[in-house]
Amino acid sequence: MTEITTLSQFLSTANTQFQVYDLGRRVQNIDMMAFHQIESLATPYPYPIQGHAHFAIVFWQTQQQPYIWFIKLPLDEQGLLSPAPRQQFIKMILEALGRDPTQPLTEYQQEQLANHPFSFKPSQHKLAVFNALVKLQLGQQASSQYETAAQYVSGQMPLDQWQHLGLQGLADVCVRMNTFNHLNDLINCLPKAPIEVQAALCECLEHLMIDEALAKVLYDLFEQSEIAHKGIFLKAFASHINLSRLAIKRLDEQALLDDNLLITIAARNWLALKDDVTRKIYLEALAKQPQGFFNQIFADMVAIPSLRNLLLAELRNPERSAQLSLAIGGLFKAANI
Repeated sequence: MTEITTLSQFLSTANTQFQVYDLGRRVQNIDMMAFHQIESLATPYPYPIQGHAHFAIVFWQTQQQPYIWFIKLPLDEQGLLSPAPRQQFIKMILEALGRDPTQPLTEYQQEQLANHPFSFKPSQHKLAVFNALVKLQLGQQASSQYETAAQYVSGQMPLDQWQHLGLQGLADVCVRMNTFNHLNDLINCLPKAPIEVQAALCECLEHLMIDEALAKVLYDLFEQSEIAHKGIFLKAFASHINLSRLAIKRLDEQALLDDNLLITIAARNWLALKDDVTRKIYLEALAKQPQGFFNQIFADMVAIPSLRNLLLAELRNPERSAQLSLAIGGLFKAANI
């Protein structure tokens, strides 16, 4: 038998169909061609977080329920998957199957493999969005919480009865907003809903591509919200780069870019930092934080392939402030450069 060196190769040999999702920065599907490129070490992992790739593989064989693996694998300095840990994971799978990848996985084997050393537990809201996405893409029914959540956002329940809602149900509504006509309900409900519901909906919407009209509603809520709640709405329109840039500019003008908002931007709105002006605003605000915080956030962001070269260029930018120059000097010192 040909040596199996990638997860894609294993899953194909096992006669399964599968999909891959990133669960690091935002919950999103990874295109199959892109995943093959990642696995062949031809391209870096696009959404690294803390030096690792966090992803889920959903796979199924004919007439069987889908299986899910949550996998956390280390990346090298170039952002490529480290081959050795991945090979160790594949070896564990093959040993569990008696080295025959075409053998169907039993429930016991699944339980054993679900607790492998490379597993991780997604946060509650990421798991809710992930479950909703998988059910929709596989044509399965939404959760038992879906109907109640749909009734709430459509105005069929009093707004103060939000305690009866489940996060999974709200995630189902958000994921199905275009397919099942919940978009207008969300647009009408969000401005009137209690902050608890707004926060829960935003935790779902931050992972999705959202309609222009809904993004505008969220931006208006961002503008109107008190300081403590601005991050809730900021990350919800992460899929709208222009609004993210505008929001970052407004926060800078109001001197509100504190550590929590800087973390939010790095984790969810990082695509806005591809813009030269926005990136300068962000780095100047970041330089006002303690040196250790600056080093940690910069290291996390410079690992993102789409930002790497842009951020490295900023290290030599002669137009940076004295404060940013000092922070960069501290970064070099910590890295022994």
